[in-house]
Amino acid sequence: MSILPSFSIAAPHEMPAKGSIALVGAGPGAADLLTLRAAARLRTADVIFYDRLVDPEVLAMAGATTELVFVGKEVGAHSWPQEQINAVIVAAALRGQNVVRLKSGDPGIFGRAAEELEAARMHGIEVEIVPGVTAAMAAAAHAGMPLTTRGETDALVLATGHAREGDPMPDCARHAKPGVTLALYMAVGQSARITTSLLETGMPEDAPLTIAVEVSKAGERMITGRLVDLPALLVQHKVKGCAAIITSWPKMAEPGVALEATAKALA
Repeated sequence: MSILPSFSIAAPHEMPAKGSIALVGAGPGAADLLTLRAAARLRTADVIFYDRLVDPEVLAMAGATTELVFVGKEVGAHSWPQEQINAVIVAAALRGQNVVRLKSGDPGIFGRAAEELEAARMHGIEVEIVPGVTAAMAAAAHAGMPLTTRGETDALVLATGHAREGDPMPDCARHAKPGVTLALYMAVGQSARITTSLLETGMPEDAPLTIAVEVSKAGERMITGRLVDLPALLVQHKVKGCAAIITSWPKMAEPGVALEATAKALA
């Protein structure tokens, strides 16, 4: 059962020894994709603050006396703003508890880890990051495809299609070029804009595309197609919310073709 912790902080002379905070990656869903270190932190935590996308199987690995506290954010309803999450994990550690901040995927990849690290360090709290399997890696593995291929793609870019309220939307297309695989996070709602931008940079319409939904979970779906069809595929398959979108721009097979195109452009 989720229990909301107290926000009160004891007077200085009553303060217990500080606890610790571990930012733990829960991976894409399946419990057996956790690292051994992540599993150990779950078993020994006094309290776990977990996100909306963390699978119940992962939470079941917590210790018998561990408090489980939901601090997830629903799309369009931020009932737990980041500042409040920072406050509760710090307060718990200052009470002497061993805290796990459990995030889906990897904490350091679009997981707001920087803000939580800063909050912990400001109070002199010991903090660590326990990496997890990020969505792009899990999606590619479950689809049976590599993220890089020798001679075709020699770079992998993880990018987000989402921005903070009031900020301009990120320009994902600036990363697109021959030899690059793009893994897009939180991009479903911006798919039309992103597709148009990628095509305008010269990315081929038939660039291979994979849309990975609920990777490693019971409802997992892998949708494949062409880059140009991304918005239509999302509508056709009723994909909303979280999905990993992977597309690649293979290098030209014949170097002479690229040299000829460059010469014409400079003429």
